[in-house]
Amino acid sequence: MKTSFPLFSPQLQNPNFGSSVLINCKNRLLSTTLAPPQNPLGVSCITSTAEIAETASSLREICEGHVPEHILRRAEEIGFVVPTDVQRQSLPILLSGRDCILHAQTGSGKTLAYLLLIFSVIHVQKSAVQALIVVPTRELGIQVTKVARTLAANPMELESERKSYTVMALLDGGMLRRHKSWLKAEPPTIVVATMGSLCQMLEKQIFKLEAMRVLVVDEVDFMFNSSKQVYSLRKLLTSYSSINNRQTVFASASIPQHKHFLYDCIQQKWAKSDVVHVHVSPVDPMPSRLHHRFVICSKNERLQVLLSLLRTDAPKSGIIFASEQSEKSKKAGNDPSTSLLINFLTASYSDCSEILLLEEDMNFNLRAASLSELKQGGDCLLVATDIAARGVDLPETTHIYNFDLPRTAVDYLHRAGRAGRKPFSEETCTVTNMITPEERFVLQRFENELMFHCEELSL
Repeated sequence: MKTSFPLFSPQLQNPNFGSSVLINCKNRLLSTTLAPPQNPLGVSCITSTAEIAETASSLREICEGHVPEHILRRAEEIGFVVPTDVQRQSLPILLSGRDCILHAQTGSGKTLAYLLLIFSVIHVQKSAVQALIVVPTRELGIQVTKVARTLAANPMELESERKSYTVMALLDGGMLRRHKSWLKAEPPTIVVATMGSLCQMLEKQIFKLEAMRVLVVDEVDFMFNSSKQVYSLRKLLTSYSSINNRQTVFASASIPQHKHFLYDCIQQKWAKSDVVHVHVSPVDPMPSRLHHRFVICSKNERLQVLLSLLRTDAPKSGIIFASEQSEKSKKAGNDPSTSLLINFLTASYSDCSEILLLEEDMNFNLRAASLSELKQGGDCLLVATDIAARGVDLPETTHIYNFDLPRTAVDYLHRAGRAGRKPFSEETCTVTNMITPEERFVLQRFENELMFHCEELSL
């Protein structure tokens, strides 16, 4: 299936704009596209730093001399000791000051990579917003904020003598009035924001981005394909700050037509002309620990099939994905799939302690409560729409059930990526699809595009 990126330049003449350098390291791919006027001397620097990182046994070896010592110690205390592939490949480039596109599997460590960059460049004594992380959803924002604050926490012995990093979560549904007072009194050093809340603050000039040194756009493909967010994102990249005064980082597990995006980054001045595309595991976009299955059944049989699967699998922590309700279905007075699932499972499945719901129409506090309960562990099932498919980190999740097949291969990739995220675990996780006979060819297209095999189950 051909996936398009409609909001990037459709009139692309030469996707290999300028000179392109590809460096293969096992199954990792590093590409840098340079505009013709540039002297590509920086390529040798990238090659040598990547070689150094290739032999490094710890994050400390890669980051020492760039990232403050207390941040590195805090990362080690949390358990971030051995670099993941994307960290090993991207950190030398990020720490050298280059703009970067982080393109790697879900759960691969992209968040920690760009946070270590941020802590390497901001000055804690300076009272100004120096780093901005833009996220598409409140849920991802809460998660990124938590990791940033955990890393930024001052050690006990330094609490009285060192000014601490401040991290503000400027997220949809948050206490914007309280944030205004905070911003006016003393701007935070790091802001994690959704596009809607950020624009409110920028348009009212509550704070400015003149001192911003790093701009991160997480889940960049989702944001550029969102009609609600794309105009504001373009304005942020070109009007509120200049590429000459900041380091720009884009991150996602899926960047369809990434050569087009790389070209647009340069042409639209979203990033500098020597922006580097770090593509980890380009040959294997799906985590290898996932086992994919499908069951063919009619729409009317799906609930009973799901119940049978749950009783057989007995998942300790699983997510059941359903589609958003269409406007046509709403007007017809039909119940959404999520409601049908919650009601059915509550009445019929008693083998888990909690059945939770997460969908876009829910109150922000209820959404946060569902995620919080799920992260506490225990026998939980989450019924969710695709709002849970992007960036939400639930390491204990072992089973994914697609009650409704996702619309695109990219959506399938992100749904499946909610499982198999436990660091250094070899446990096999499963993704099960409930499909009609007519949907089999759609699933086969996903298999071809994402290069995985789906096994048929007989119940």
